[in-house]
Amino acid sequence: MVDMDVYTEGRSIRYNEEFKEKGININFVEPTDTGSLKVRTYERGVEDETFSCGTGVTAAALVFYQQETGPNSVDIEVLGGKLNVSYNRNADGSYDNIWLKGPALKVFEGSVRF
Repeated sequence: MVDMDVYTEGRSIRYNEEFKEKGININFVEPTDTGSLKVRTYERGVEDETFSCGTGVTAAALVFYQQETGPNSVDIEVLGGKLNVSYNRNADGSYDNIWLKGPALKVFEGSVRF
């Protein structure tokens, strides 16, 4: 997935006939040998690859490990760094206690004058 052209691949999905009216975020997910995931995201609105997508990595963790019950934790590698999604999958298939953890860094400050 390192060599994947996320811009081109993501754009082709985001603008296909089924999704082009409202657009969607596209997450490319690859499981690793250690049980973690690598995720790269093309995000609508930005119209390019982003460093991370919280909703996307959380969804990826839940989908890839949906067969597990009890407390679970998945490490996820994104362009912006390392994240962790922890959650509890209940016996009925529902989820609760979902947490996305990772570094939060201020990367921009600005002001707008009217």
